[in-house]
Amino acid sequence: QVQLVESGGGLVQAGDSLRLSCAASGRTSSSYSMGWFRQAPGKEREFVARISYGDTSYADSVKGRFTISRDTAKNTVYLQMNNLKPEDTAVYYCAAPQTRLVLPTTPQAVKYWGQGTQVTVSS
Repeated sequence: QVQLVESGGGLVQAGDSLRLSCAASGRTSSSYSMGWFRQAPGKEREFVARISYGDTSYADSVKGRFTISRDTAKNTVYLQMNNLKPEDTAVYYCAAPQTRLVLPTTPQAVKYWGQGTQVTVSS
């Protein structure tokens, strides 16, 4: 069983930065991909970023502003969010697939979710 705990959300102004953290337990291998999703009120949960052994990918809406990284020693994945915009307002979820072969780029590919952390960007 994998447990994911996010932290680092908050209320910021447009143009500010935040760093989200996701502490994982129950799975320590960096060969598993990890991802971040977000869900705004009234909208479906959407892919934000994922990190796999050796590469990363991002949604077009955050490319160039967000950076996903991981600290294998701490079993933690981070999402550095720069130049935040009001449209980035959402609950952000850490996500993990069930197997090493799966990339968490759609909600259907995710087996484990964190509880979510709220990010609110004011204009």
